Amino acid sequence: MSTLSVESKRGAWHAIGEYASAAAPRALRGSIAIVAFIALWEVLPRAGWVDATFLPPFSTVLRALFDMTVSGELGVHLLASAARAATGFAIAVAVGVPLGLFIGWYRTLADVLNPLLELFRNTAPLALLPVFVLVLGMGETSKVSMVIYSCIWPVLLNTVTGVRNVDPLLIRSARSMGLKPVQLFLKVVLPASVPAVFTGIRVAGAYSILVLIAAEMVGAKAGLGYLVNYSQFTFEIPKMYAGIVTLAVLGLAFNQGVVVAERRLTAWRGED
Repeated sequence: MSTLSVESKRGAWHAIGEYASAAAPRALRGSIAIVAFIALWEVLPRAGWVDATFLPPFSTVLRALFDMTVSGELGVHLLASAARAATGFAIAVAVGVPLGLFIGWYRTLADVLNPLLELFRNTAPLALLPVFVLVLGMGETSKVSMVIYSCIWPVLLNTVTGVRNVDPLLIRSARSMGLKPVQLFLKVVLPASVPAVFTGIRVAGAYSILVLIAAEMVGAKAGLGYLVNYSQFTFEIPKMYAGIVTLAVLGLAFNQGVVVAERRLTAWRGED
């Protein structure tokens, strides 16, 4: 093995070590609040400060979570909810981003449509749940459609805002360099609007979980919303909290996936 190869490997391991050393304190600081919350959850019921019947210790919830995982019950509900949320979210992003770019590029069209879009965004999706059930039935279509409806507006409107708020100086500079409209859009407007687009996508990711759970509580035979609701009715409280914890983890995973994608697509900005 050559000396250059050995030095390269040493340099790589040194870089990894430096990154780990820098990341460890941040991870430790970020976990303090969560560890304190879990400890408080464990202590309060055991000390008798809250009724353990209605708020069992965290260890009891973990045991229920483990039992459902081993039996496969949790996997069924988690897969059902994740599939519905991911499908609706993906469709909303696939439709909302291109449509928002198109509307934002044509300012007159944006001015005409903006009041209508704001009206739809401020119409609570849960208020329309009976309409979706009435028109589309109690099956998968109505649940996925609810997710699409709730997700598409933040994606669409943030994309429109991102395109319209591109620094005019950048646009003038690009035009002075002779860029054609298509080149101007692809090389200046689109990259500059990416942060606003991802803001809408992150909001939509949170909405996809929240709205889906409500829809599953109304009419479903599988899903985390159904699990939480059914466990409450049958008074299986540890299972209910286990479903809630799983929902929180699923929401975190959704958000983290969007954050990773955003960092990859905006690496050119040179931000941490």
